[in-house]
Amino acid sequence: MLTAKQHELLLFINQRLDESGISPSFEEMKAALDLKSKSGVHRLIGALEERGFIRRLANRARALEVMKMPEGGNLGGNNVARFAPAKETKPHIQIPVAANDVMEIPLHGKIAAGVPIEALEGQNSLSVPMALLGAGEHYALEVSGDSMIEAGILDGDYALIRKANTARDGEIVVALVRGEEATLKYLRREGQQIRLDPANGSYEPQYYAQHEVEVQGKLAGLLRRYH
Repeated sequence: MLTAKQHELLLFINQRLDESGISPSFEEMKAALDLKSKSGVHRLIGALEERGFIRRLANRARALEVMKMPEGGNLGGNNVARFAPAKETKPHIQIPVAANDVMEIPLHGKIAAGVPIEALEGQNSLSVPMALLGAGEHYALEVSGDSMIEAGILDGDYALIRKANTARDGEIVVALVRGEEATLKYLRREGQQIRLDPANGSYEPQYYAQHEVEVQGKLAGLLRRYH
């Protein structure tokens, strides 16, 4: 079942596609739903995508496509959508453009690529090309340290993280250690232990009991600034 905001956003997107063949911008969606930031729109989009109601088309302008609508088409009870119920989406043509459409994702401070440090929750955001993000909800962390340089992750890079609470062996994850400190490492399991491996021969692997490590996301991409 969709929340009221998810349902309202889906109706708005579907209506715009029906009217013009182009989905609304994130700024338009933010204004239409009276949200405070584009990150709120991103979370709603991610939830609708995970439930199969919409999909994002890579390398296309305003790349949203409605895949299905909830049964009934209206919000129940006294929750009335501010938009007229949308009609079924007509086939539409998206205009290919360079992959430079951007969205804002939360920027949650620094994360260590060496000794674990706290990953701070913050109110900042980072503009990211949509082509770098796939399905799911994402956030960004600024990398601090050099323990992942052999994986191409450098001090000062922005790690783009897809939220997840599980990972396969060998994946690069944000690992919350003992509920206090977060680090970016390869995750591997050895018996009843978790091994967090650096990608720098100068650093040793870190070993923890399974209950001491919580996966908070998986590396989805990187952004780098050149000064």
